Amino acid sequence: MTSKPDALRRLIDLPGVNDLEYRAILKRDFAEPEARAEFPEIDACATALFGLTADEAEAVARPQGWDDIELKSPAVQVAAFEGEGWDVTDDKRRPLRVLGHFCGPLWLAVRGVAGTLPFLAESNEPEAWVSKLEAEAKRFRKR
Repeated sequence: MTSKPDALRRLIDLPGVNDLEYRAILKRDFAEPEARAEFPEIDACATALFGLTADEAEAVARPQGWDDIELKSPAVQVAAFEGEGWDVTDDKRRPLRVLGHFCGPLWLAVRGVAGTLPFLAESNEPEAWVSKLEAEAKRFRKR
């Protein structure tokens, strides 16, 4: 296991995931595993993000000692993903409805077994101390 980073990466912020989550809110069946056959955009999104579809992830041979985390309840996975630096919840802290489509590929990528993790660009936002220093400088100039 890796050490917990300062900020969690949010699955819902990755390209395409929020749109799929919205569709799962509108149509409950969209979150079911069978939906992947009817909606190819689910597999396309998983492949674009992790290099694996959920079905391909199921077929990957697991290393010895694998704990089958991808088969555990969403609540257990939320806590485990947080320990790995990932937030797999929505804005109300509920597990994503589409988590079942992404948990297999994400677990394999996080643990370095198969697939890849999406690129994370450096933040363009200044650190808090920079913003405070800039605000203080503006106040000083006004005096």
